[in-house]
Amino acid sequence: MSSFAPLARALAGRGVRYLLIGVSGVNLHAHAAGVVFTTQDRDLLLPLDADNLLLAWEACEACELVVGKGPLDRPRDLELAQRVVERRASATARDGAGLQVDLTLEMAGFSFEDVWRERVLFLLDEVEVPVARLKQLVLSKAALGRAKDRLFLATHEEALRQLLGTEED
Repeated sequence: MSSFAPLARALAGRGVRYLLIGVSGVNLHAHAAGVVFTTQDRDLLLPLDADNLLLAWEACEACELVVGKGPLDRPRDLELAQRVVERRASATARDGAGLQVDLTLEMAGFSFEDVWRERVLFLLDEVEVPVARLKQLVLSKAALGRAKDRLFLATHEEALRQLLGTEED
């Protein structure tokens, strides 16, 4: 996770509201139990807020921002951010050194505000990282229904059950 710390610091410095979701979010919950799950990227959930999205793009200035198979348009201004929010499009930030972060505006089964209210904060290299609750992460993976999510849940069912048993309500 240390490769994510500089971006987390940049996001915090700009006041970006985001939540770490997906397997990388599960890993922060699991870290204390000594469990680590493999993932190639990190997923950040952002609210449907063009101003916040623009701040997130600014925080990713050291990265290449990609939408689909091409670069995110320029100028990266409020008008473009509003169009992206309307379409609920995702972007991927890559730093060329192995960091890949998906900036998404949707989380299966949950709204940003519902997850934000219940967020858990983890300290990563002296930066607070807001993370969705483990139960929400697992339920969202189940709601997606993609083959890779079903495989993740089936493969790690016992470890996830144990971790969920330790999560406070």
